[in-house]
Amino acid sequence: MRSWIMRQLRQLASGGLAMAVKALLGPTVLGASAMIFDRDGKVLLARHSYMSGWSLPGGGIKRGEPALRGLLRELSEELGVVRSDPPQFVGIFTRRTGWATNVVVMYRLMNAEVEFRSNFEVREIVFADPANPPAGTSAGTLRRLSEHTGQTPPAPFW
Repeated sequence: MRSWIMRQLRQLASGGLAMAVKALLGPTVLGASAMIFDRDGKVLLARHSYMSGWSLPGGGIKRGEPALRGLLRELSEELGVVRSDPPQFVGIFTRRTGWATNVVVMYRLMNAEVEFRSNFEVREIVFADPANPPAGTSAGTLRRLSEHTGQTPPAPFW
């Protein structure tokens, strides 16, 4: 036990404290999001209870949770049952939100079927033409859809 305590103290002294201070001064939050396409090529957009407009579904990743596992958990919580081809990694994007930085890991799910159930977090969903999303679609979602349809080159920012 004493050796474990000594190792922890050495680790803290050799960088752990600096990492803790860095996290307090510039926190980073990991999230995951998905472009979910049905068999007709339409993309699922969600209307969340806590923000306006349409956006891609997803959410925060828990501490120590792999991004894909967190995304699948979030989709289950937000949407209900989602069946699709295996998720495909799309990219990693950053977004400043106040004093924190969000890092968003994006996946694509094809040939999806969704058994949606309205809940506290997501009030409704729509499958929309990715080249012509509905009015009120969030700026970050519009960027991802524009990249998907080849209208703009990929960008690193959400």
